[in-house]
Amino acid sequence: MSITENVIITCALTGAGDTVRKSPHVPVTPEQIARNAVEAADAGAAVVHIHVRDPETGAPSRDPKLYREVVERIKETGTDVVINLTAGMGGDLVVDPDQPLAGFPLPGSDLVGGLDRLPHVEELLPDICTLDCGSLNFGDGSNLYVSTPDMLRAGARRIQELGVRPELECFDTGHLWFAKQLLAEGLLDDPSVFQLCMGIPWGAPADPGVLQSMVTMLPENSRWASFAIGRMQMPWVAQSILLGGHVRVGLEDNLYLGKGTKATNAQLVERAVTLTESIGARVASPDEARDILGLRKAAA
Repeated sequence: MSITENVIITCALTGAGDTVRKSPHVPVTPEQIARNAVEAADAGAAVVHIHVRDPETGAPSRDPKLYREVVERIKETGTDVVINLTAGMGGDLVVDPDQPLAGFPLPGSDLVGGLDRLPHVEELLPDICTLDCGSLNFGDGSNLYVSTPDMLRAGARRIQELGVRPELECFDTGHLWFAKQLLAEGLLDDPSVFQLCMGIPWGAPADPGVLQSMVTMLPENSRWASFAIGRMQMPWVAQSILLGGHVRVGLEDNLYLGKGTKATNAQLVERAVTLTESIGARVASPDEARDILGLRKAAA
């Protein structure tokens, strides 16, 4: 393993968490999300990772019309940035801990099949879409994220047919193990692209030893990035680069620039740029990111 010399910075703009009420900087409307994408790109992000929200409530949404508006608004500005759309929405299941089948599913659930998580990807054909590679006890309580092997095989096959590059989201070592199985079955094309997601209860902890262990499990010639949530976001920029990976920052994963100081997406990208260059690496441009990840070139 060696330091990454040309670092792709991804900015995860808004996510699906209950963060809107916690920071005024979390973008909600398509216009706000697109503006944040442009600002992040101007600050040095080569990739923007996009969720959408209900413009009225701020709640997470799977509405393809909202994704279309965000992408169109970004493209109208002429900003060169790699588009990464989430395809993880539709996996939430909330159960009664004492009577799991009572009133099944409970409010807060949004559970659909693997292919039903892809309509916006089929319509918009982004550079990248995510594929969450396993189920998870998502935080405390009784909220599960459901992504079964059958769902994943169906989703991976469809993404491959569309010619979109899947970013394989691995929240624990078993997810990485199964992603390698998808590769063995021919459901992923080279180069495979991994995102190692650390610190989300109760997946892989934000521990440098755990990250190094997961990196050693990666397939040969794969591309990878990693992030950690909350106050570990910026330390993880350094951890990832020193182990040979790329990085992700943004308000999906962390709301603060420092103790008591609410961040914007652009500020988090600027801090990641500073850290990257301080380590002795350089920040990749969008076209360099496309080369590294094996993506289509942007239209002239």
